[in-house]
Amino acid sequence: MTDIKDAKIAILATHGFEKAELFEPKRQLEEIGAMVTIISPESGSIISWDETDWGEGIAVDMSLDDAKVEDFDALVLPGGQINPDTLRANEKAVKFIRNFFESGKTLAAICHAVWLLIEANVLKGRSVTSYPSISTDVTNAGALWEDSEVVVDDALITSRNPGDLNAFCAKIIEEVREGRHARTVV
Repeated sequence: MTDIKDAKIAILATHGFEKAELFEPKRQLEEIGAMVTIISPESGSIISWDETDWGEGIAVDMSLDDAKVEDFDALVLPGGQINPDTLRANEKAVKFIRNFFESGKTLAAICHAVWLLIEANVLKGRSVTSYPSISTDVTNAGALWEDSEVVVDDALITSRNPGDLNAFCAKIIEEVREGRHARTVV
């Protein structure tokens, strides 16, 4: 069991992340005392996508090259279309996500970020949700897709869109408090 005030949460993102899907989990997690680290293959800062145009930027705290699964209690993957599409082509990002999944620690993906879970090959036999337009991708990866605001399968948390952020963040907090789960890639 991890005290959320002692929790170290990683958010993995690059340019084009959905603004609300990074900033809101970061805000809610920091508000209750967790330490949040923005990890990216980029250095300096990364820029969000906000509805129809580029939005607010955020400083990168740690290079993906320096990130270690053992240093964090949870990993959050914000969506948007650009961010996960770019990251799923990055072998280091995909490996980091897969290793995080295999660790049994809390792993949370929202919206199109579920593409990253597909690329990491960790969805077979799991119950998940995502942005509805990628539901076929999810089922083709062997997962059971459902249209719910949040779905949890052994500390694997998924949500559909920014409208689900409160439920998404609440489940991240709950699962971090529960600690590691025994799960394997099927």
